[in-house]
Amino acid sequence: MKYSVYISTDVKNIPSDTEEVHITRPIKAKTLDKLLKKCRKLNKITMNKSASQRLSGKVKELLKKKKIELKIKENKGRPISIDLEKMLRIIELKRDYRSYGEIEQITGVPKSTAHYLIKYANRSKIRKGKQVVHLK
Repeated sequence: MKYSVYISTDVKNIPSDTEEVHITRPIKAKTLDKLLKKCRKLNKITMNKSASQRLSGKVKELLKKKKIELKIKENKGRPISIDLEKMLRIIELKRDYRSYGEIEQITGVPKSTAHYLIKYANRSKIRKGKQVVHLK
């Protein structure tokens, strides 16, 4: 999984076995250094074009020094804030030809939300607590 890193993200909350992160806004060199020290397996950082253009020279130098791959990637849309297990259950029920009303009764998720999840089931990011997790 890939975790989103914001300016306000506490590096302590990111698992140490993380291999990839998505930076939503340019971060400071100190924050990046803390992140690299904690996540030794980190080998790839993604961010949007705007954030990459606004990175400081220190951050770019640090990434180059640590040989971290920097990719420009657009992750549009809001993350879905339903548990991954519940989302998979909804998709599974729909594949079993259950109606949205039945899905609502079984899972407790409103019909409109279930329909939205089925329609956009190929989402690439979900919300896990206060963190945004990017699915590979």
